[in-house]
Amino acid sequence: MAIRGKLVALVLAACVAGLLAGTAAAQENDDRHAGYYYPEPQATETYTARVTTLSDSDRSRRIGFVTGLTKQTLAGQYEPSFVVFAKGDDAEKLLIVGLVEGRLDTVYRARALLAQLTAVSRLTPFFQENTLAEQATFLDLLKLLGFRQLTVSDGDKFALQIAIE
Repeated sequence: MAIRGKLVALVLAACVAGLLAGTAAAQENDDRHAGYYYPEPQATETYTARVTTLSDSDRSRRIGFVTGLTKQTLAGQYEPSFVVFAKGDDAEKLLIVGLVEGRLDTVYRARALLAQLTAVSRLTPFFQENTLAEQATFLDLLKLLGFRQLTVSDGDKFALQIAIE
């Protein structure tokens, strides 16, 4: 119960931070971050979101979301096993990079993390007000915020990259 409460607080704080943050949207066609933050993706997917980007979702909101999420993970009882950050000229690329060897090193583990983030996201008022919470996913939340790409990596040899349409 305590872990669930912390996860809910984590996602809620990140959503609130994103809502409180206040600018444009452009997507980079090249992946200049591969080879620096993560290896070349071994797996790529395209996710067609069930929602549209909110009109007030901009660079500041995306950075606010990542800042809130980071603040919550650092405030937790345990050392974080991954970091989350935004890249791209308009912070439209979300990166989740593992810090612990042997985690997030397969497409299945990356998808399991996304499923966990979906479950926690569904409990937040922001998610419930802006989606059909029982059907939407964490990737839909990212679409609401204006993210166009997600990369999940173990920080070593594996990376999954998802285009969000």
